[in-house]
Amino acid sequence: MRQGRIIHGGAVWVEKAERAESFADRLRGLLGRPSLGSGAALLIERCGSIHTVGMRFAIDTVFLDRAWRVVRLRRDVRPGRLMVWGGWRAARVLESETGGLDLSGIRVGDELAWEEENAQR
Repeated sequence: MRQGRIIHGGAVWVEKAERAESFADRLRGLLGRPSLGSGAALLIERCGSIHTVGMRFAIDTVFLDRAWRVVRLRRDVRPGRLMVWGGWRAARVLESETGGLDLSGIRVGDELAWEEENAQR
């Protein structure tokens, strides 16, 4: 998985992000992890819906379209959910441990961006 940051409004919003792009990484997601930790997130590409069956902790989700615009937010999704749908336009999802990221400034329609870990700021 690639490492990077998530940018919102020109500033780093998520300092520690992993990007799941391969089939195996997308399929695995957060399964089996005891925690993600504060300020960390997993970005799953080519993903319009998720489940939390087999997960050990609740998550907050930010669904994004192909242009990296927020299309749906779901807070505190508990383990054991069979499906959480991001909507017709959802193309990727950002998952974080519930309360691990400050979602108060994120709104539907906001644009996010990915920055590789080794990229210059």
